[in-house]
Amino acid sequence: MKRNNVKNKGLALLLVITLAAASMSGCGEKNTEPTPEINFNDITGNSGDTDNAPEENSDAVESSAEQESVEETREGMYRSEITNEWIDESLKNQRPVAIMVDNEKTALPHYGLTEADVVYEIMNSTANGRVTRLMAIVKDWGKIEQFGSIRSTRPTNIMLAAEWNAVLCHDGGPFYIDEWIAKKYSANFSGGFTRVKNGKAYEFTEYVCAGDLDKKFSNSKYTTEYNEYYPGQHYVFSDTEIDLSSVGDAIDCTEIELPFPHNSSRLQYNESTGTYDYYEYGKAHTDPQHGDAQLTFKNLLIQDTTFSQLDQNGYLIYNAIDSKRDAYYITNGKAIEVTWIKPNESDPTIYLNKQTGEQIELNTGKTYVALVPDDSWNDVVMK
Repeated sequence: MKRNNVKNKGLALLLVITLAAASMSGCGEKNTEPTPEINFNDITGNSGDTDNAPEENSDAVESSAEQESVEETREGMYRSEITNEWIDESLKNQRPVAIMVDNEKTALPHYGLTEADVVYEIMNSTANGRVTRLMAIVKDWGKIEQFGSIRSTRPTNIMLAAEWNAVLCHDGGPFYIDEWIAKKYSANFSGGFTRVKNGKAYEFTEYVCAGDLDKKFSNSKYTTEYNEYYPGQHYVFSDTEIDLSSVGDAIDCTEIELPFPHNSSRLQYNESTGTYDYYEYGKAHTDPQHGDAQLTFKNLLIQDTTFSQLDQNGYLIYNAIDSKRDAYYITNGKAIEVTWIKPNESDPTIYLNKQTGEQIELNTGKTYVALVPDDSWNDVVMK
């Protein structure tokens, strides 16, 4: 991300020091030439004598600096480490859960998904049209009434859940997950959630419902608070609204189509809300748990990820530990190219501006993350 005048002034100050040093003689000899006078305003791009500058300009700078130094506070609330939104202070140390959500068409509609802070969409199998599964990161899980339906997990999800120190909620999985579940950083609740009679086959009837997680935690070895494996805040958020239009290589992106052939997921920019509405199976994704509210996101992170197929049944694992692979950051109708890095299994994935190499800042709000298989990365469509 481009920085503002603070960085420019820092560079200017460095130039001043450099020039001043240059005025001294080299190799211990004294320079008898007078030190050249340097106009600081000329270096920073301003003109004129600072002594003759209007007094109100300096007052305005001081006032602006004071405003920037004052951090906003709200009584009984704090900024979520996951979305930067204001939430109840009692949640500050509470670890989130990561809920595996079945994304087959039969599983629709999804209940409670608009409560998620972050939603991952990940190819679940190379079979069945490369059907995807969703993983929802939920900080305030105590308010859940009905969430899901839920299904099994994969090794990739265990690594991604660990980035948030989240407890993974799922119903079993293939034997490939066993060694990953056994990792010291791993925490999971498998099965035993509420069954809801919804007229569907048994595998589509399990939901996380009110009270389920309280019981799970009380009957487990897990703490409800962050533990020693918490890697710290995941994303870096901007203090002001990010407008990617100011970034030189930004491109228009008011619609993005993901190369997930089973459900044809896409996200459409909604100018009235400033967020991206999620669509799949040819229609808007709505949440009956909250008045058919549209599932929508402020930030989109779309990353090119290699994978390894584990057997002929379609089971796979993404190579989530990688570096310098391509990705896009999308917000407010614009996209920029970034690269992503995940150093270790439980470390957060970091996104860097491809042009500057700096870690990007996100806008306040919910985030959607898609792990796009590298063999279909070129099929991502942005309009």
